[in-house]
Amino acid sequence: MSKMQRRSVSNGTKQPSVTAAVTSTPATSRGAAAEFNPDYTYVKKDLAKIGILAGTFITILIVLSFFLR
Repeated sequence: MSKMQRRSVSNGTKQPSVTAAVTSTPATSRGAAAEFNPDYTYVKKDLAKIGILAGTFITILIVLSFFLR
């Protein structure tokens, strides 16, 4: 069997080599406007709905267990 060779495909144009300059900015230089302050009110509402549904289903199962004995 022959070995597989990898070839680089070129579209005929030369791509210039790019060197990136690294600039370091300290993390503390950000202002108060960039503070991370998410709003989780919708999550609290969803968790409350899930809790109510779970409690309802468990109550229904307990009530049904008395009737199905």
